Amino acid sequence: MTLLICVFAAVISTVLWYSREGCRIMKTAVLCWMFWGASLMWLIDAVFEYRELGAEFFTPAVSDMLNDAFLGVSVVALGLVIWLAVVLIADPKGTVKAALKK
Repeated sequence: MTLLICVFAAVISTVLWYSREGCRIMKTAVLCWMFWGASLMWLIDAVFEYRELGAEFFTPAVSDMLNDAFLGVSVVALGLVIWLAVVLIADPKGTVKAALKK
């Protein structure tokens, strides 16, 4: 579930980065790299877990799926918080600087 959520977030952020110039200015490439990195991490984790469990890997308990979903959502939320900090520090449009000068 974590892999699926991270892959969806990575694909969505990549499509936004690729299709809109305004998203490139807002540093969505950082978001893409974070989500694709997390997706790769969860993929490797899934491969090793499959090697351990075998066919049981494809029949997880409902509580395990729910925990994985919460973990996936929290990873995406943490990625968005880090991206927000990067955008606020970089201040590509000068909005924060203008607000602080007032």
